[in-house]
Amino acid sequence: MSARRKVAILGSTGSIGTQALDVLERHRDRFEVVGLAAGRNERLLGEQVERFAPRIATVASDGADALLRVAVESEPDIVLAATDGAVAFDAVFAAVSRGTDIAVANKELIVAAGELLMDAAARSGARILPVDSEHSAIFQCLVGEDPARVAGIILTASGGPFWRTPAGEMADATLDRALAHPTWQMGTKNTIDSATMMNKGLEAIEASRLFSVPGERVHVVVHPQSIAHGFVLFADGSVKGQLCAPDMRVPIGYALAFPDRIAGVQPARFDVLEALGGTSKEPALRYEFERPDLERFPCLRLAYQALEAGGTLPAVLSAANEIAVEAFVEGIMRFGRIHAVIEATMQAVPRHEASIDAIRRADRQAREVARGFVASLAEPIDTSVRKRV
Repeated sequence: MSARRKVAILGSTGSIGTQALDVLERHRDRFEVVGLAAGRNERLLGEQVERFAPRIATVASDGADALLRVAVESEPDIVLAATDGAVAFDAVFAAVSRGTDIAVANKELIVAAGELLMDAAARSGARILPVDSEHSAIFQCLVGEDPARVAGIILTASGGPFWRTPAGEMADATLDRALAHPTWQMGTKNTIDSATMMNKGLEAIEASRLFSVPGERVHVVVHPQSIAHGFVLFADGSVKGQLCAPDMRVPIGYALAFPDRIAGVQPARFDVLEALGGTSKEPALRYEFERPDLERFPCLRLAYQALEAGGTLPAVLSAANEIAVEAFVEGIMRFGRIHAVIEATMQAVPRHEASIDAIRRADRQAREVARGFVASLAEPIDTSVRKRV
């Protein structure tokens, strides 16, 4: 039997991290968990350590190098980057420089520094394996294909909780409504990003970086059923897509086992409609595809603007979005003001050519500027419904 693949997880107590551990626990014959890094949830990390006995386990209070220790000193074959924000940049780049594969579920990392990360991976031989369902779909569609024959990429969006909500009503939405995603179970930040459709904007930037496709050839369609996760358009007019039930364990398992597919992540479906994402009791299954509304969801428009401008502007977009979402979640600012903070910050922070140092400076400056705009837009709002973690 071949040696087990050694896995380290950055963000082990979050949504992606816990689902990854569920996959790994089912396949202990194939994987060994060697490193776990958590934020503040020490209780859950303790339970994970007891179950998997990693070589290294850290929490945020262990210091600035806690993530770096897990990503490097645990000597993994693959690192699952599942933290939010820029906190894992150093750890991921250090692992990549050593030729360690990265299963990436961190949007901010690829948005802010994707070109630099892909260049570093090309130099070291590390593989960057996408975990987001949409990018995993594109990745799977591209296996065995000539990149020169790719005419375009299509990412699907669920539409989130507000796709059918009038704009005026959406602007004053409560946190509880914004967190009521119709399909996916995600963490707070990603769920709010879905409600604004910023998640799809960030994913468009990611797709451009991961697959070397210019922004004008990366498209978004709203697909409320969340069964078709992405499509690739080819030069001959063919379209290839990837479909599966909305379960993040499928793309997680594919990234961790690549190029293999591991059984048992989803049960085998022998009913044709069930296999295509429906249920065996349904007489029919219909897929809907709609164009996104950039007027009602301006965050998607802002993301494409950042992608077109390039340099450090995507990092500014991502950092400002974090601050704006945090302000809404904490009850400081209305939902309808999120895009305003992001746009104002993008206009205020100068754009520079991308380098690690320039991205760090842009990230810091964007956060400071965005906090200033949040303060100027702060207003009393309904805080009777508090954050769900």
